[in-house]
Formats: sequence, C-alpha cells, structure tokens
Amino acid sequence: MDFANILVSVDDGPGTADRVQLAGALARRFGATLTAAAARPMPVPSMHAALQHEDDIRSAEEERLGADLAGIRALIAREAGPLRPTVWRQALASAAEHLIRQARGADLVVVGRRGPADGGGLLSVPPDRVLMEAGRPVLIAPPGIARLAAERILVAWKDTPEARRAVSAALPLCRSAATVLVATVGPDAADEGGADVAEHLARHGARARVRLLHGARGQDESEPLLSLAHREGVDLVVLGAYGRGRLREWAFGGVTRSLLQRAPLCCLMSH
Repeated sequence: MDFANILVSVDDGPGTADRVQLAGALARRFGATLTAAAARPMPVPSMHAALQHEDDIRSAEEERLGADLAGIRALIAREAGPLRPTVWRQALASAAEHLIRQARGADLVVVGRRGPADGGGLLSVPPDRVLMEAGRPVLIAPPGIARLAAERILVAWKDTPEARRAVSAALPLCRSAATVLVATVGPDAADEGGADVAEHLARHGARARVRLLHGARGQDESEPLLSLAHREGVDLVVLGAYGRGRLREWAFGGVTRSLLQRAPLCCLMSH
C-alpha cells in the first residue's frame, strides 16, 4: 500500500503555508494526488432576505468565498511545488464537515494542530473531530513544521484496534525510515505485544526495534513517549486515537488529548 491521494486542510491561518509544503512534499514522494480543501459556513440571513433573495445571497457568498480563497489557491500553487495532479475543493459549508466529506476519496488527511495557543479561524478544522469522523488516518502537523522526512519514527504501541490501524496506515512511511521504534509504556509494557509489531513491520521492510518504557500505573504516558522521541531524534509519532463520543462531544484519553494539543512533532493517528 502507498498513498495515492493526500488531502490537506487549508485555511487563512499562518500555518497553512507550512502545512501545504509538508503535504505537497509527501505527495511528490509517493506520486500521489494532492487535494486541498477549504470551506466557510453560509451566513444565516434574515427571514425576509432568505425568502426574497436566497439565490442572490448564495451567489454573492460563493463569489466572496472565491475571492477570499484566491490568495490561498495561489499559495498552494507556489508552495506545493511540481506535482502530478493537484485538486482544489471549496464549498459554502462547515470547514470540518467539508473536509470529512472529501476524506472519502483520500488515503491520508493532513490537518494543523489546534492546541490552546495555536489559535484557529473560521476556516480552520479541529483535528479531534476529523479523527473521530473521517474514517481515515490523520496526520497532525504542528505550527512551523514544513517538512516531514519520517526518517526516525516512534510507534506508541498499545494493543488496540486503533493502534493496529495506525500502524497499517503508516506502513508506506515505515518502510523507508532509518529507524522505527515500537514503544510501550507502563508496568505491563512487555505484555502489549510490541515485539510482534516490530516483527510485522520488519516483514514489510522496516528497520524496527522495541523499547519498553516502564512508567507507573496512571502516569501521563505522553511524557515518557515525548522524552524518548526527543532523545532519539524522532520526527513522527504513530499512535491510535482513543476516545468516546456522545452527542458529538468527544472525550479523548490522556495521551491522545496531550499529543493533539502540544506535541512538537508530527503525529499520525487513526481511530
């Protein structure tokens, strides 16, 4: 398996240029289509305006959206570099809902990190919702990261369906990495089957080895994982995204929530 279509979320924020560079480089690496998606909700008109001029309002808003996004489209043409095909998708809609719809034709979705200090405007997309609803692996890129070599990859392994899907999604990157560390955390780390995962990756051509991180029960597992990533020069973390939802309010587990908000390196997650 390789990536044939990479979908990137674009918006009017300062992180878009770096994110497009990153996604464009990945698309060139795998000979993939780069699809860029942006959307803005249709403003709610007054009842009178809605009844009298609905078509005119929509036409005006579509024209305004096109004008607002013209600069972003030019940025994509400039930053994505020479690609096989580049596809543009824009809509008057919720930015998250539009991206999730476009994900049906993608192998990988690239979004920006949205931590408390990262900001985000009307066009930006919350990664947590995309993770839970897109049904595709999601690459979360922190601000300021414009390149992903994926030379040294850390698999944050927990023997769950989400982690298994994340490892499968990361295979195209793992095969060409110089090192893949399969790390488990906690007092029962040795029982999580990390050695089996490393062997599985090796069958696919990856240079994988196991690391056991014996943390205390109940400890925030993101701390030892990020410390290991820093020591080993890791530039990509692969992990399952763990959470439960009720009435569209998602509650994530500690590691997922922590990495979504503050990881200083790219994270490839799958739910």
